Parts: sequence; C-alpha cells; structure tokens
Amino acid sequence: MERAVYTRPAWGWALYDWANSAFATTVMAGFFPVFFKQFWAGRLSATDSTFWLGATNSLAAMLVVLAAPLIGLWADRAGMKKRLVATFAVLGILMSGGLFLVAEGMWPLALLLYLGAVLGFSGGNVAYDALLPVVAAHEDLERVSALGFSLGYLGGGLLFALNVVMVLQPAWFALTDSAEAVRWSFLMVALWWTLFTIPLLLWVPDDGAGEANGLSTWQELRRTWRELRALPMAFLFLISYWLYIDGVDTIVRMAVDYGLAIGLDSSDLLSALLITQFVGFPAALLFGWLGARFGAKHGIWFAILVYMLVVLWAWRMQSAAEFYALAVAIGMVQGGIQALSRALFARLVPREQAGRFFGLYNMMGKFAAVVGPVLVGVVAMASGSSRVGILSVLALFLVAAVLLARVDVARGEREARALA
Repeated sequence: MERAVYTRPAWGWALYDWANSAFATTVMAGFFPVFFKQFWAGRLSATDSTFWLGATNSLAAMLVVLAAPLIGLWADRAGMKKRLVATFAVLGILMSGGLFLVAEGMWPLALLLYLGAVLGFSGGNVAYDALLPVVAAHEDLERVSALGFSLGYLGGGLLFALNVVMVLQPAWFALTDSAEAVRWSFLMVALWWTLFTIPLLLWVPDDGAGEANGLSTWQELRRTWRELRALPMAFLFLISYWLYIDGVDTIVRMAVDYGLAIGLDSSDLLSALLITQFVGFPAALLFGWLGARFGAKHGIWFAILVYMLVVLWAWRMQSAAEFYALAVAIGMVQGGIQALSRALFARLVPREQAGRFFGLYNMMGKFAAVVGPVLVGVVAMASGSSRVGILSVLALFLVAAVLLARVDVARGEREARALA
C-alpha cells in the first residue's frame, strides 16, 4: 500500500498556517495600518501617526529578531514545540480580539495590542517551523511544507475576502458602518485563529526530542552558533536565503508603492492582495510537488529567476493591468519559495535540534527587507530615478543565486546526520 504523505499530523500542522494567516492578511496587511490612522489616531497629525505606527512595527521586528533564537532553544526541550505554538497563539488571539474593544481615539492601547499580536504571530511561527520534521518524513518535507503555505494563502485569503465585503457593504451584515465592520473583522480573526489551531493541538504529537544539558540559555546560544559552523552548507544556505528573501520582501513593498504612483486606489491594492492570495494557494502546492520531484534547490532557483523577471517588469511597468499581472506573477512563486526554503533548511540541520536552528532561520527572515529598501533608496537618489532604484534589487537575487549554487544538499544532509 502506498505510504501517505499528508498524514493526520501533517494536516493538523498545516491547518495552523490556515489559522494564523488570517492575522497576516486581515490585520497586518489589510486593515490595521489604515484603520489606525483614520479611527484610532485620527486626532494625530499624519506625520505623528506614521511615526508611531512605524516605531511599533520596528519594535516588534526587533523583539522578534532577539527572541527567535531563544524560542528555538526552548522549542528543542522535550515536548515544548507544540506548547510554544499554543502559548504564542493564545497571546496573538487575545491581542487580536482585544482590538475589537478599543474605542476611537485610543491609539496607544491599539498599538500595544497590535504589538502583542505580532509577537504572538511571529513567536509561534518559530516553534511551528521546527515542528515540520516531526510531522513529515524526510522525503516528504517539501510537499508538507508547501501544504502549510498553500492552506495559509487560501485560509487567509478567504477570511480577508469576507472582511473586505463586510467593510464595503456593512449594511449586508447588519453593521452600522465600515468602522464597525473593521472592528468585527479583528474579532473574526481571533475566532478563526482559535478554531483552526485546535487540529494542531489534537493531531500533532508531542516530540520527544530534547536534552537537559545543564547549560544556561546563553551558553546554549553560543553552542548553537558553534554548531552552525560545523554545518557549512546550512550556513551558506542561510546567507543565500537572507539575500533572496530580502529581495522578495522589497519587491512586494515596491509593488505597492508603484501601484500608488501610477494612480491605483486602495480598492485596487486590496484586489491585488487577494489575487496574490488565491494564486498562491495552488502555486505553493505545485512548488511542493516540483521540490519533491526535482529537489528544493532547483525549485528555489526557478523562483529566483521569476523574481528577477518581476524586477525587470516592474522597472518598465506603466499601467494598472500590468500591476495586476505582477500580482499574479508574485503569487505564483511567493508561497513556493517560502515553502521550499523551509523544507531545504530542515534537510540541512539535525532533526533533534530543529528548534534552535529554525530560531536562527526565523531571525534571518526577520532581518529581511533591511538591505533591499536601503539599496533601492540609495540607487534612486544617486540616479535620480525610482525605476533604476527598483532595478538594483536584481543584485540581491544574483548574489543569492550564486551562493545557492554552491550549496551541496547531499553534503549538507551528511553534515546534519553527523552532528545529530
């Protein structure tokens, strides 16, 4: 009988991506930035509201960068991976739902709850990624990782689409206005996140990996960095990953800026986001199959090539139709490159120490979009053209592709087994 790839534990694990992606789409990308400025911080100047929102996002990113390696260490202790996912999920759920109760003008409280929700979302993902080797056989890592991202795109997109309809037509839902619809959307995210976390809690086993070595947390962190040097292929891949994910994040940000620059309104931007979500669902599954068939490294290479073409396209983009086509192109590869990156890294590190190494992986991911925006800004200022600035992102993808070419996956797997 053929062995099942998508087992019950794999489905339970993947459904958590369906659960928390609603926060990423509806809250982080969709409604919170605009609602904060217009509802909670409406009495502040545009400059002040932008400052406080930006400062909160920066603080959240910094805290996640600092915490990710620690969360990874804790996750490696016996049975802690699932508990950490649940703990951070509770934090994110309570903070997201709390936004429903924040009255107009209470912008400090809104920012505090948003900060807590982002920490719950990002912190939980560290332990969640480390569970991948627990729920998937070694030969199934690519397909199971892709299942998670594909369900994340679909689940996040479905709830976001419903929330957009609520905001555009509040009377259909017996709501007084769009502001009330947005607040109900935040509460729906909390309920959605809660409901679809249950399969992970019920179906994913507690991993038995872990060790009590008597080392302090800081000693364990130093040991992790030393052990990474014993995994040169994993280290080389991390550097490549940081560069191309930086490029991916920069392209997404610049696509929105370009959309505004060529005269698209907010409804066009929301539509483009929905297009990316729903294209990303089948595309991520396809990338999982390609990764299993031809290797994750080759799938990532293909995605990098597509992103390089996207950069060239964005450089010459003129019309709204091209903007939507760009959203389709990004949706085709965004989930795939993320899914295969996670699966490839899982192959290059010891299964028993996945938590600590995925802590570093997530830390590098949170450092993304550091080099890209600065590079775009400097080149744009020097050349006097924002289009030339966009073109400079090609450098990130080119260097990443060269480094990825030097990653010997078979050697990396041998190194991981030797360190286990």
